[in-house]
Amino acid sequence: MTSWYTYFIANLVFPLQEKFKKHRTVEVFKQLEQSQWLDTATLQQQQAAKLQSFMHSVYQNVPYYRQLMQQQSLTAANFSQANDLSKLPFLTKQLISAHFSELTATNAKDLKRFNTGGSSGQPLIFLLGNERVSHDVAEKWRATRWWGVDIGDKEIVAWGSPIELNAQDKVRIWRDKLFRSTLIPAFDMTEQKLLGFLATIRQIKPKMLFGYPSVYHLLAKTAQQHNIDMSDLGIKVIFVTSERLYPYQRELISEVFAAPVANGYGGRDAGFIAHECPQGSMHLSYEDIIVEIIDSDGQVLANGESGEIVITHLATSEFPFIRYRTGDIGTLSTKSCPCGRGLPILEAIEGRSTDFVVASDGTLMHGLSLIYILRDIPGIEAFKIEQQSVALTDVKIVWPQGQLPDSVINAVNAGFQARLGQDVQINVQQVQYIAAEKSGKFRYVISKVIS
Repeated sequence: MTSWYTYFIANLVFPLQEKFKKHRTVEVFKQLEQSQWLDTATLQQQQAAKLQSFMHSVYQNVPYYRQLMQQQSLTAANFSQANDLSKLPFLTKQLISAHFSELTATNAKDLKRFNTGGSSGQPLIFLLGNERVSHDVAEKWRATRWWGVDIGDKEIVAWGSPIELNAQDKVRIWRDKLFRSTLIPAFDMTEQKLLGFLATIRQIKPKMLFGYPSVYHLLAKTAQQHNIDMSDLGIKVIFVTSERLYPYQRELISEVFAAPVANGYGGRDAGFIAHECPQGSMHLSYEDIIVEIIDSDGQVLANGESGEIVITHLATSEFPFIRYRTGDIGTLSTKSCPCGRGLPILEAIEGRSTDFVVASDGTLMHGLSLIYILRDIPGIEAFKIEQQSVALTDVKIVWPQGQLPDSVINAVNAGFQARLGQDVQINVQQVQYIAAEKSGKFRYVISKVIS
């Protein structure tokens, strides 16, 4: 049951805030609440109409795409369905950097500068306007409601982005207190800080947790190691995003906090692409985002086939993201969800292309095949795998019980060589601590072989 305070925040205070910010969040949210129950065919028709309107605006106001479309004798009329996007080239981080000014709409107002954390190797600077922000917030709000929680319910956010952390001015602090949201910085996760975070969670007793899966997995491990019971707090859901959620992380987090884990997929650049419903399906933000899956040659794949995720965000007319290559690997499902929502499903989200490794015989495999070797060795506190070349892979291991035993080194060598090749050199290094990326995220596997 929703408390009077949550109802007051979600239905009065938050809408007033969004109106003051000139955001259309509430209006968009109400539309999304209704459209999610439409059948997929109707959603496709609505998406096609929105695409044509979007392309008309882009053609009229964005110099980069107007010139590109004129060169190919295209107008908005040539984009009557999602498949027509294949008439345009892909958008990459390099292209955005090279054509930053021409990608900005001439009629855009109040755009704000944003950047990605660069955990994939190359940071990206881009612009967001009220249109995009309104739709992103509305999409996140809708997904929050799927789990029986709402804006104004107590939440704890574990985050590492400097943008959020640097925004903790007096207004933001006051707002967070009003909305009952507590931010814990996901940097320098020492044992002392982890114990402090666990104490904060126990004290606040939030209804929801939000943040990186690696952080909540670390908190869950720490709670287990110190026999701290986190199962009696009434947490309804743990929302995780920005990193790949591994099955072993989901299992431990859910067990320790006695709550389901809801995965979210997206990014600051690409937007909120998909959210997990209580039935376990990753539903696309279909009203706002068109997803294509492409192979290594850039050809669009059929549903059910795995490839790189490419997105077109239909609420970015002021700084368009059209056929933007995410670098992530995934599959569009051929199934529907028993929850009844007509929103298509994105499945098998396998992380970035650089989360894959290449064996000496050229076989491409997901880094999870190496991760499980380390997960099965008792005593390994933390690890990081860096494939320097096809012939050399570095493995950093945190082993708190003194000197790393030869038996562990031999087991790692044997397991990795069984998958990568017997002639591959495995350089096992004992380290005291494995730091997060600059963004605050953790990356367990990095391959320099795959660009």
